[in-house]
Amino acid sequence: MRAKITYVVTAVVLVFYFVLVGSRGVLLIEHGTLITVTFGIAVLVLPAIGVWFLWKNTQFVRRANALAAELDAEGGLPVDELLRTPSGRIDRDSADAVFARRREETEDAPDDWRCWFRLAVAYQDARDTPRARKAMQRAIALHAATPKPSPPGDHSSPSGEQSSPSDDHSSPSGV
Repeated sequence: MRAKITYVVTAVVLVFYFVLVGSRGVLLIEHGTLITVTFGIAVLVLPAIGVWFLWKNTQFVRRANALAAELDAEGGLPVDELLRTPSGRIDRDSADAVFARRREETEDAPDDWRCWFRLAVAYQDARDTPRARKAMQRAIALHAATPKPSPPGDHSSPSGEQSSPSDDHSSPSGV
């Protein structure tokens, strides 16, 4: 819950910043000289990029949380079996051992979003955030491509061929 509060507070602060910077950009444009209009347009680009970045991150977090909730309902969330140092940090050797198991599990079932989700958690535990994010993106893509079971009593046929997600991250690599 603390992570959600931190994320919301950070997002609110960023939106406030975007509004503040955007208003300065508008003031520069309203001044009307060639230089101030040019600077004003350049200043307006920054909040636009920031809003896009914030939106994409929010979508990513919401989708990852939805996968976590679904996996939790199935009883498939990874158990925290990592050893910790006296200060509470994850022991590197323990994280590497869990990572190796998760990597093998994912290599055995490369089209299972659940394996990719657990691999993303293992990457995060091993402090490899870029690969954790890529593995989670792969889990999200696989989940989206997974056909949903039809409700009871619905006898309609499936609607065509399943599209496969990109294979950019199909083979997990070590830490």
